[in-house]
Amino acid sequence: MLLNLGTPDDTGYFAVRRYLQEFLSDLRVIEANPLIWQPILQGAVLSFRPRRSGAAYARIWDRKHNASPLRVYTEAEADGLRERLGAETPVVVAMRYGQPSVTDAVRSLMDQGCDRIVSLPLYPQYSATTTATANDQLFRALMKLRRQPAVHTIPPFPDHPLYIQGLAASVRETLAGLSFKPQRVIASFHGLPKQYVQAGDHYPDDCERTISALRDALSFSDEQMPLTYQSRFGPTEWIQPYTAPFVEALPAQGVTKIAVITPGFMTDCIETLDEIGNELRESFIKAGGEEFALVPCLNASPAAIDLLEALTRQAMRGWTP
Repeated sequence: MLLNLGTPDDTGYFAVRRYLQEFLSDLRVIEANPLIWQPILQGAVLSFRPRRSGAAYARIWDRKHNASPLRVYTEAEADGLRERLGAETPVVVAMRYGQPSVTDAVRSLMDQGCDRIVSLPLYPQYSATTTATANDQLFRALMKLRRQPAVHTIPPFPDHPLYIQGLAASVRETLAGLSFKPQRVIASFHGLPKQYVQAGDHYPDDCERTISALRDALSFSDEQMPLTYQSRFGPTEWIQPYTAPFVEALPAQGVTKIAVITPGFMTDCIETLDEIGNELRESFIKAGGEEFALVPCLNASPAAIDLLEALTRQAMRGWTP
């Protein structure tokens, strides 16, 4: 079971609102007293944010498949893994928020005769807001079953050799196809409230492991590939440096040609394609930048399928003769 974050079913107000309500009601995502947070969420947040988010989804929506890129790429990853593993090992997709649900995915596997399930959360770096809540949802689904399957949850893979090789190859391929030479390749990871880290979330350590291994693979210095954090939400302090202010300050320093890679994401999604590919590009150019390139996520590339196959086969090793 490939387990990803999730996506609205369409770009309309109510579909986005349903998705955001489920996502932002998760106590691992918003660690605030529900008595305080829920009135804010049900009031201002869910009144206005669905329209803004819906417009962002509309800019990147896959019209051919009538689905978000995250769903399209995750399903393509499942297709690729299914091909590698063979017909005797069913592969399904589940979303932590939205559809297809984790409960439906577990039921689908059990209906196909599976009594041993490998769950692979598609988050390279660990955080309670991602990996842990994905596992929580799986365990909730199991709690409702009288006959439970055996389950193996795969841990994060921040510096797995195949992941780093895939990222490095993606950077090389992207840079080779550009008409300019970037002065910096910015590595932008999804952010996290600082208080979550102070409470024990070691997500920044995993991000450091990823970027350190990637710099070594590309022979890049810290200056050539700086690490930043994006997607800040709300008034609290998040881990820094923040991607947007960092990038917007570069032209004043003489850095007008950049590329951005998002190694915290296995699949391209609204945070990579719109927040970085559209919004950050626009603000960088507005600040005086000249050239901007986005390095794609691994998505369903052969490198991605190699990684998923290796992680899955290792997890199944104790179950197969």
